[in-house]
Amino acid sequence: MSFKRHIPNMVTLLNLFSGCIALIFAVYGNFVVAAFFVFLGIFFDFFDGLLARKLNVQSVLGIQLDSLADLVTSGVVPGIIMFKLISLTVDSPDFASHSDSWNSVFHWQGFKMSVLPLIGLLIPLASAYRLAKFNLDEDQQTFFKGLPVPANTLLILSLPLILEYQNNDLMNSIIINKWFLITLTLLSCYLLNSSIKLFALKFKDWSFKENAMRYIFLILSVVTIIVLKFAAIPLIILLYIILSLLDRKNIN
Repeated sequence: MSFKRHIPNMVTLLNLFSGCIALIFAVYGNFVVAAFFVFLGIFFDFFDGLLARKLNVQSVLGIQLDSLADLVTSGVVPGIIMFKLISLTVDSPDFASHSDSWNSVFHWQGFKMSVLPLIGLLIPLASAYRLAKFNLDEDQQTFFKGLPVPANTLLILSLPLILEYQNNDLMNSIIINKWFLITLTLLSCYLLNSSIKLFALKFKDWSFKENAMRYIFLILSVVTIIVLKFAAIPLIILLYIILSLLDRKNIN
């Protein structure tokens, strides 16, 4: 019994380990490998709770550990990726020319950095606040208040993957635009901590009547991914929010 209760926590630590590796690659600008390890971390994040329920070893420690792991994998990593993406849009070969503007650059011991990309780091802050609120909210068993942190992470990660694999000039021009990235950052921070109720993908039974919106969401998501590949992810997040709003009477 003593070993069994540690199994879910070990899986949670694998989530954290994956997030740490993803963070290293994100800092060095290798977004594809970073995304792979984030996806791996989210996979572990899904199974740690499932294992805890199946083994009947849920614990307060596990809940806190899960949030700490999520903060790195699904909070800090997407924040760094957004920081790097906004940095790509800031064309400042001559740092001195920006020193007196709204997009100023600070210097410290020979290190130069534009201030604007720091907006991307609002994502880890909003994620931490959302995770803390989730741990204290006993209502969120069959639904979520606000966008779940892993879902927001998938939204942010989709951007460099679209740039890498979609090869679409229109999509690229939209993504490599600082105003789009800043707006998306602020919107994601709002959605994380909004009071919007979103259904959870937890099935009490397999009947279509009781899970209509979940089945519709899953079917449309699969079709969209097949057709649009990584570009489908932002649309799936939007679909998730719309279907949740339409299904509000069943979210309780």
